[in-house]
Amino acid sequence: MIIISGLSVFVCYQFQIFFNVDLTLLSIAIIFPLVFNIRGSFRRREKALEHLSQYRSAMKTLYYFINASNLTLEERNKLETMLDTIGDKTLARLKIQNEEIKDLDDEIEKVYDFVLSKNEMISKRLKDRIFKYMNDLHEAIDNLHAIHVHRTPISLKAFCKIFIYIFPMIYSPTIIYNIGTGTHEVAVYFVVIITAFILISLYNIQDDLEYPFDDKGLDDIKLDHFKIKRK
Repeated sequence: MIIISGLSVFVCYQFQIFFNVDLTLLSIAIIFPLVFNIRGSFRRREKALEHLSQYRSAMKTLYYFINASNLTLEERNKLETMLDTIGDKTLARLKIQNEEIKDLDDEIEKVYDFVLSKNEMISKRLKDRIFKYMNDLHEAIDNLHAIHVHRTPISLKAFCKIFIYIFPMIYSPTIIYNIGTGTHEVAVYFVVIITAFILISLYNIQDDLEYPFDDKGLDDIKLDHFKIKRK
């Protein structure tokens, strides 16, 4: 972006390309979708935090119910292992670009089948509570998966990025025309480059914020804080 901005100013001075264009429409083409995307990405991050809290709450409650049941120590350990597998796969899935979630559904089905098979050891009341929190767990995981797979509109992001790269080519001759050719060229280079740098930096911040699970941005969610067994 800095190279494009510098070349735009250089070409304008080299070939005497100066004109006055109203930048309002171009600003709308960049600022409006950029602000929309940043706000949308921030909302997705906040929703992800809510669903992660719901997910961990449901998992912890299931652990409590398991320990409150009449299951043998071996059966409780087996059920806890199933929940550990669900927890590990859920958080690991969020960190990678993988839209497949069937194996995670299969792990939850194993817990359901196991609880059903222990009618004598688990009371009906406790079983109903377990299924209630399993429903909350399903809902939280599905919501996290939706955030993981579906992003802010791709077409709007592409539209915004194209106009950010076009912006220096139109802004350079306009800024030279407005401040006059007698102004020192360094000032023009500085204004054009810093403006383009701000725009592309905001775009990159939005791009990092949009996917808050990969630990690539400063504002990414710390998934380790939502592990069932914190260290």
